[in-house]
Amino acid sequence: MLGLNNDIGIDLGTANVLVYVKGKGIVLREPSVVAINKENARVIAVGSEARRMLGRTPGNIVAMRPLRDGVIADYDVTEKMLRYFLSRAGGKKGLFRPRVMVCIPSGVTSVEERAVRQAAIQAGARQAYVIEEPLAAALGAGLDISEPTGTMVVDIGGGTTDVAVLSLGGVVCSRSLRLGGDRFDEAIVRYVRRVFNLAIGERSGEEIKINVGSADPANAPRREMEVRGRDLISGLPRAVVINTHQVHEAISESLEAVVGAVKEVLEHTPPELAADIVDKGIVLTGGGALLHGIDTLLSRETGVPVHIAEDPLSCVALGTGRALSMLNVLKANSQRKKRLLSMKKIG
Repeated sequence: MLGLNNDIGIDLGTANVLVYVKGKGIVLREPSVVAINKENARVIAVGSEARRMLGRTPGNIVAMRPLRDGVIADYDVTEKMLRYFLSRAGGKKGLFRPRVMVCIPSGVTSVEERAVRQAAIQAGARQAYVIEEPLAAALGAGLDISEPTGTMVVDIGGGTTDVAVLSLGGVVCSRSLRLGGDRFDEAIVRYVRRVFNLAIGERSGEEIKINVGSADPANAPRREMEVRGRDLISGLPRAVVINTHQVHEAISESLEAVVGAVKEVLEHTPPELAADIVDKGIVLTGGGALLHGIDTLLSRETGVPVHIAEDPLSCVALGTGRALSMLNVLKANSQRKKRLLSMKKIG
């Protein structure tokens, strides 16, 4: 008989990894960063400790993110990171290896999906399953997706944005963009470089986004922040002040892509489910849901009410854990989806 703690759900995010243990809840919340000694490939630090090293390491040490745009960019490092987090969560004790559920973006290829499963197995999982991010986000947000009614989820993570309409425990239509919070940070870094001739790091870009960023500056208080970096002309340290409207200008292209994806999914939603969504609204999850004004922007652009989940950062991790207790339902929906796809191909 397996113990209660033999089920583990992992939100393997581009920016953060969250680990859910059945019976305990979320036990780990760490940045997806690994510091490695290049000379012997030995892991120096993982998570928060490694994140503090970003952009500040000597030549023989590299602090890196092994996931990019929601998928594995460096398989070996991802496996080491997973092994570390599983051991910290108490997931590998003798013979009692855990069943692990890992979330993946809805747009990944079969090769990328296999890589995630294999990395989890190599890291110590007895069995590894995957679940699409919007499905996990909906479960984690406490939404009832088993009924024949439409539910729409927009999950804005660090590397991907997943938009999906769910019904009867499965995905009816979806769109996955390989952009998220990291792309916002990069856009701010480029803007500061172009407008102020100042070089700043991605961590500074993220701090600017969190402190003064807004998706809807017309309805936001005008805020300012001093940012320090290296002057591109003199090469000396310098400080500038950036405000909310400038940050919005920097991230406007990425915001337009998110709005476009939401509209595209709504256009492909069956009429009956679209009517349900108008009544119930769109649910926002993921770290991007915390960007000021993102809910009002989407609501204004789509004409549909938008609600931010109670704990948007934890929704996917909670959903992966809950998915392990309803594997039979998810497998049945997956088989039904495959049958429908094969029927469409025949037709």
